[in-house]
Amino acid sequence: MITKEQVLHALSHVDDPDLKKDLVTLNMIQNIEITPSKIRFDVVLTTPACPMKGHIEHACRNAIALFVDKDIAVDINMTSNVVGSRHSQLGNIKNIILVASGKGGVGKSTVAANLALALQATGASTGLLDADIYGPSLPIMFGLEGAHPKASKTADGKTKIEPIEKYGLKLLSIGFFTDPNQPVPWRGPMVSTAVKQLFNDADWGELDYLIVDLPPGTGDVHITVAQGFPIAGAVIVTTPQHVALADAVRGIGMFLMDAINIPLLGVVENMAYFTPAELPDNKYYIFGKDGGKRLAERFEAPFLGEIPLVKSISDSGDNGLPVMLDENSSARAAFLEIAGKVAQRLAIVQAVP
Repeated sequence: MITKEQVLHALSHVDDPDLKKDLVTLNMIQNIEITPSKIRFDVVLTTPACPMKGHIEHACRNAIALFVDKDIAVDINMTSNVVGSRHSQLGNIKNIILVASGKGGVGKSTVAANLALALQATGASTGLLDADIYGPSLPIMFGLEGAHPKASKTADGKTKIEPIEKYGLKLLSIGFFTDPNQPVPWRGPMVSTAVKQLFNDADWGELDYLIVDLPPGTGDVHITVAQGFPIAGAVIVTTPQHVALADAVRGIGMFLMDAINIPLLGVVENMAYFTPAELPDNKYYIFGKDGGKRLAERFEAPFLGEIPLVKSISDSGDNGLPVMLDENSSARAAFLEIAGKVAQRLAIVQAVP
C-alpha cells in the first residue's frame, strides 16, 4: 500500500519555479487521498493566475511516476489561496495593486480596467477603484455613466458605500459622485479625504486583488494612498516615446523612495506597435521600440508585456465593454499574460522575508 509519506517524499522533489522551494516545504500539497488504484491531492498555488500552473502539474505527475508508481492514476486538483499583504489595514482585501503612469494619455486607465478583468477571469475575486479624482474614466469604460452606488448600514450602525458590480468586478469611482460636466476644483486636503473615503467607507467584501487606477503624475493622491494603506505593489504604464519614459522614471522613483517604498511589480508598454488588419503578421513600431523594456531593465524590474495600438481597444472602452470581454481580440491574450506576470511577481515579492 502506498503511504502518504511516500507521496510527500516524491513531491518534495518538485520546486515552485518562482519561490525556489519545494511544494511540500511551502505547504502547497494538501488533502492527499490514496486508494489501491489512484492517488489524489490538491496543489494550492499562491494565485489562480499562476502562469506556471501547467508546468507544476506536469512536474508533480512525473515525480509520482518516478518515486512512487509509474502505473498508478494521479488526480491533481490545481487550486489556489491568494497570498495577502503581511500588514493588513483593510483586512478583507488581500492585495492592493496600484496602476500608475508618469504622464496622462498613455492608456493607464485602459490597462487598469483590463488588468482587473484579466485577474477576475482567472478566478480571483477582484475590485477596481478609480482614484483619478480629476479625470475619472471608469463610469465611461464600464457603461456606468449616471450610476450611483447605494449605501447600507453595517451591524454596528456605520454607513458603507456598496461598490457597483459589473462583469464580475466590484467597481467604485469618484465619478459616481460628481457631475461629469463640471470640473473638480479641490485642494489637496479635500482630495486626500475623498480618496480615503473610497477605501475606508466602501463595503468591498472579500477581495483577492483591488486594482487602483491612480491619476497621472506624483501628487496628493499618490502620497495619500501610498502612505495610508498597505500597498502590495505598483505597475507602471508607459508608451515607447522618450517623453513618456522620462515621466515614467519619475513615477517609479516616487514609489522607490525610502518614505514610500512600494515594490515595483513591473512595466507595461502600451501602444507598443501597430498591426494593420490586412497585414496581421506585420508590426510597425510607430512610437519607437523597446522603450518599456529598457525602462524595466534600468530598475531591474520585470517587463510585463506589450499592448498593441489597436482601435478596438479604445472603441471598447468608449462603448463600456473593455476589450478583455472580447474573446476574439488579440489584446485579450496580452492582458491575460500581463495579469499572470503581475500575480507571479506579487507572490515572489511577498515570499521575501
